[in-house]
Amino acid sequence: MQKINKKFEYKGFRSFYGVIKVNKLKVGIIGAGRGGSALLETLIQMDNIKIEGIADINSSAPGIEMAKNEGIKCFKTAQELLTSCTLDVVFEVTGNRNFVKDLRRKLPDETVLVEAPAVNIMLSIIRDRKELLEIKEIKEQLSIILNTAQEGIQMVDKNGIIKYVNQGYTRITGIPASKRIGTSVFEVSPDGALVEVLRTGKPCIGKRNKAVGSNAEVISNASPIIINGEMTGAVVVFQDITEVLRLSEELRRSTSVIDGLKDEIMKLNDSPGKFDEIICESSKMKKIINLARKASREDSTILITGESGTGKEIFANAIHAESPRSGKPFIKVNCAAIPENLLESELFGYEPGAFTGASKLKLGKFELANGGTIFLDEIGDMSPILQAKLLRVIQEREIERIGGTRPIKIDVRIISATNRDLLELISSGAFREDLYFRLNVININIPPLRERREDIPALTKVYIDYFNRKLHKNIKGVTKKAEYMLLSYDWPGNVRELMNILERTILMSQGEWITDDLLRPYFDQIKIKVNSRDAILPLEEMEKDLIRRALKEYGTSVEGKRKAAKALKISLATLYNKIKKYGIQA
Repeated sequence: MQKINKKFEYKGFRSFYGVIKVNKLKVGIIGAGRGGSALLETLIQMDNIKIEGIADINSSAPGIEMAKNEGIKCFKTAQELLTSCTLDVVFEVTGNRNFVKDLRRKLPDETVLVEAPAVNIMLSIIRDRKELLEIKEIKEQLSIILNTAQEGIQMVDKNGIIKYVNQGYTRITGIPASKRIGTSVFEVSPDGALVEVLRTGKPCIGKRNKAVGSNAEVISNASPIIINGEMTGAVVVFQDITEVLRLSEELRRSTSVIDGLKDEIMKLNDSPGKFDEIICESSKMKKIINLARKASREDSTILITGESGTGKEIFANAIHAESPRSGKPFIKVNCAAIPENLLESELFGYEPGAFTGASKLKLGKFELANGGTIFLDEIGDMSPILQAKLLRVIQEREIERIGGTRPIKIDVRIISATNRDLLELISSGAFREDLYFRLNVININIPPLRERREDIPALTKVYIDYFNRKLHKNIKGVTKKAEYMLLSYDWPGNVRELMNILERTILMSQGEWITDDLLRPYFDQIKIKVNSRDAILPLEEMEKDLIRRALKEYGTSVEGKRKAAKALKISLATLYNKIKKYGIQA
């Protein structure tokens, strides 16, 4: 100890102001095993230490290799080290007691010997100090991270005493850490996520409530702190969602406005989007709609049949719109409008170089409809070759592009439609029977307009409103004689023909009403024919329509019916009989 004090006394000069100058200690290490290499690694990092050399009889000892890499002299024996170097301190880490005794005799008086036990103690102290410094650094870094977080963080011990809150907690709640730390969470937040965790020992995720001390809406995630299998406390992280909720409400309002605009657009659209928007008064049509609505909820293939102009595409639109696939693509293909040589590439696509002019990849309609619905209109006009390929698509749920070498899996619901008699086509060999049964899992047959004349007045009103907006007209409706003509006609072109006639008539009209004079040129042109059965039916329909209008005007109460009967110039009893006869909802 006297030598150490003496040595450190001349190596530095202390004053009132501290160390003015300190020369580097010249040290040598004897023993380059695990202890020597650990010591060497530690001393290398010290600025006030100069390692003059290291000695070990094992030239491949780990300390020797480390020293060579650091440019430190290496020696075979302790004697070589002592002879070659002037040393202030020698660290002996061999642990050989006999060697230590001999070494002590060889050391110059001014050189201090530090034996292996002292070296181990010194290394242990250094390691502990290093670990403490690292822990302190980690703690400081963690504190910075926690306080940088936008979320509020709060930690309690197992008794519910608050031990830590971050700056995010104070920002959200307005409560400083000094007023929260040390208080009981059971008192300040008895319904919070932390209390739930402490009571149950289980995580509490997504708990929504108001933050203590403020009106801020927060969502909290809390978990227990488990050490050695025992819950020592709990921690909660909560986020202020007040702004999120405000923006969500604004988004909801905006969405509501957009939905309202979409509804208006749908009203102006030629094709209704959903079943509720299909105009119908006839019981026959209502049954068909109920069937189609039920079918829309399933994923089976649907075949829609009916004459041209009955609204097959409208039904396909509605089926898709009310199906689980409504958010996915709805792709329409008119099989009759596309040439046979092009239809295959339209349906299935093609690879680059598949044929002359195929310079790039083209996705077919089936790929574009993946996840959604494909509507194959006029399926009866499809060629036998494509029928076979379509059958494979339905069976295998995969397609293959023209020029492709691998099948592509698809998830598509198929809705097909035709105005042709497929059974007759099957009999003549023009349509595959197996494909027919695949397509016709659910059949929806739309009746022609002549079989549901009850719908004509309602359809007429809707189309008048539509064309008024489109053509900037102000037509109030049709006269009784004009309505009689509309009800008397057989409508071979069905709803589409009715729509076209009304557009033409409204365009040509100069007054506020559509009269029989405006309609007669059209009907004379097509030579309207009315048989005895049709002559009776329209009168019934007109009577039914008048009763509906009167009830709509005066109401369906007893007093309202009395006024309606008076306006119609019939008795109240007669009105009740006719309501029952026509099945009018009143």
